[in-house]
Amino acid sequence: MVQTDAYIVLSLVLFVLGTLGVLLRRNAILVFMSVELMLNATNLALAAFARHWGQESGHLFVFFIITVAAAEVAVGLALIVAIFRSKRSINIDELHQMEG
Repeated sequence: MVQTDAYIVLSLVLFVLGTLGVLLRRNAILVFMSVELMLNATNLALAAFARHWGQESGHLFVFFIITVAAAEVAVGLALIVAIFRSKRSINIDELHQMEG
């Protein structure tokens, strides 16, 4: 059986990769995917702790996070498509330059 520590270390690695993706990437879709990676890392940690302590509440939080992530995907992709249709780019640096 895999120890809880291994799940937490994997969750930490995934969260750090997601954070680096948000901070270093300039493409809106890649930033969006990095945020999803961070949410999934949080889900993994919550599920691991819930299993470790034998609590059901961690699984309930995971369910709510998945629900929020699904709503984020729907709204976020709609915004990205709308921005791309009007600006013909989803590069974050170019969008900041177009505002002025």
